[in-house]
Amino acid sequence: MRGILNGDMAVLSRAITLVESGNETHQQIAQKIIDGVFHNTGSSFRLGITGVPGVGKSTFIESFGKKVISQGRKLAVLAIDPSSTKSKGSILGDKTRMEALSVQKNVYIRPSPSSGTLGGITRSTYETILLCEAAGFDFIIVETVGVGQSEVEVGKITDFFLLLMLAGAGDELQGIKRGIMEMADALVITKADGENIEKAKAARSEYAHAMHLFGATESGWTPRTLLSSGLTNSGIDEVYDMIEEYRRLTTGSGYFLINRSRQQYDLFLSSLEEQLKYRFYNDAGIQKKISDLREKMKDQNLQPFSLAKDLLDSFFKNKS
Repeated sequence: MRGILNGDMAVLSRAITLVESGNETHQQIAQKIIDGVFHNTGSSFRLGITGVPGVGKSTFIESFGKKVISQGRKLAVLAIDPSSTKSKGSILGDKTRMEALSVQKNVYIRPSPSSGTLGGITRSTYETILLCEAAGFDFIIVETVGVGQSEVEVGKITDFFLLLMLAGAGDELQGIKRGIMEMADALVITKADGENIEKAKAARSEYAHAMHLFGATESGWTPRTLLSSGLTNSGIDEVYDMIEEYRRLTTGSGYFLINRSRQQYDLFLSSLEEQLKYRFYNDAGIQKKISDLREKMKDQNLQPFSLAKDLLDSFFKNKS
């Protein structure tokens, strides 16, 4: 724990590996570490970034990350790579795609496998954020797998949700789920350079109109639509200034802390659900009963809902 609090990157990486491990012993050690450093967490700004495949998330983050550290901040990038549903392996290539940023002082890039987790974030992403905060990182970017309805899960652990989009890819709103646009605090059209600049401007107008149809947000913030180019580095300052404006607005109104408190409660409920499922399905008696019922169902017409209720009742009765 002392190594993490002192900003030792090697110790931080080992702690994150424990958090990501599915080994029960590793999980117990990781929990002790998190409990030990928790009082040093919560002071960072957490930015979630997602976008369609090919939008240039890594290129954008590299340019944006340089802006962040130029302001004297310590940056951690948690890049969630897609895992294979067959081998469970992942590409883990973000660190090589952000070569210029990864060698900068006060930058830590951690590629992690999604392991098939819905929402584009891993089970351990929140704990990893806490460890990075304890190590002194005050600006944390969570780059998610891609766009989908479940991608809005990233909003449960970040303060600002940034959606990256391309222009000139046919119908500008096609393939974008209403839910993810409603969650976005801002939308940035990437690759707005060269011959693509006019298409990008047209796309910005269309997206801006669509986002304004969603109405006012609880935070009092009006979602913005901006242009950027990782190639020319244009628009990066504007994105950073916009996010800083959002931070000042929400901290001044008290919404920032209210939202953090709500996120913690939602995570508590999610964790409770996960732990209940884990204990239930890993109970030797329940495993035996489920196996027996499976055999009975092959030959008999049984009522599944009643069976499930009876099984749950017997489980909780034995635990009381």
